[in-house]
Amino acid sequence: MNARSILIVAHAYRDDTVEAAARIASIIRQQGATPVFDADDRAELAEIVPELADAAVLGVDVPLERIDAAVVLGGDGTILRAAELVRGGTAPVLGINMGHVGFLAETERDDMDEAVHRILDGDFAVEERLALSVKVRDQSGAVVYETWALNEASIEKEARERMIELVVEIDGRPLSSFGADGCVIATPTGSTAYNFSAGGPIVWPNVQAMTVVPISAHALFARPLVVGPEHAIAVEVTGVAGSHGVLWCDGRRTHPLPPGARVSVRPSEDPVRLARLHPAAFTDRLVRKFQLPVHGWRGPSGTVMTDAVAVIPPAPHTKSDEGTPTA
Repeated sequence: MNARSILIVAHAYRDDTVEAAARIASIIRQQGATPVFDADDRAELAEIVPELADAAVLGVDVPLERIDAAVVLGGDGTILRAAELVRGGTAPVLGINMGHVGFLAETERDDMDEAVHRILDGDFAVEERLALSVKVRDQSGAVVYETWALNEASIEKEARERMIELVVEIDGRPLSSFGADGCVIATPTGSTAYNFSAGGPIVWPNVQAMTVVPISAHALFARPLVVGPEHAIAVEVTGVAGSHGVLWCDGRRTHPLPPGARVSVRPSEDPVRLARLHPAAFTDRLVRKFQLPVHGWRGPSGTVMTDAVAVIPPAPHTKSDEGTPTA
């Protein structure tokens, strides 16, 4: 069934993004579908492109449950915002990279028209990504804040001049306490983001797991951990005087963490849905986005890569004794 209401997520900070948003809205209308914007996005874009002033507004003209897909123009930060906008619905998110790395993006701006037509035709696959359910409790154990994250939940120090004192717990049992700049709990999707910068491992998207990565910990044992989805993680801010922290989820949602606060994290029951147009090996995405050198690789065909950064052809879809490509 064709998608009939498409959410467009874009900001008005760059001329090329504004032009792309107007073009996508025009294509959607030409196909008899409804372009929809968040109220703030529409207001900003309409100041530059007046014909967008009468576009439908999410939650006012079109309810969330009627959104068939979200087309996102921007980098990973904009895609995270789109995931927040469609949270609670079933619409998959398609990222069109207008930024630099764009690790979550499915396609580049040069392929924008084709991508929009395929979304309108329903010609895409949906990939479900693990998200985190995050709760903050006070010293009495009462839940004072509840949210979610696609990339990561990070517990960070509030004051630059002080470390934050933390205790990490797995399944109700204390694992280690340390002073640090903070601690990152990430999903496989977020493993290439803050988790990666903090020294955590890259986790393949289809692996159901969470990583726990201390940030600049002053401790003998403060190594990254990989924890299965059936386990519960908690990080407590100890009662040490001055040990105030801040919770950040995807760098977008925040809550203060006074001494004694407890952050519990487990997999959410509601995954984030990403629209996929092209099956591709995650290995190829890593090489392309991080510009990894693969000089000298021979591979099953025996062809030696000679470029410092290779353009890798599509992986075969047949299993061999040397590995199976994964989407």
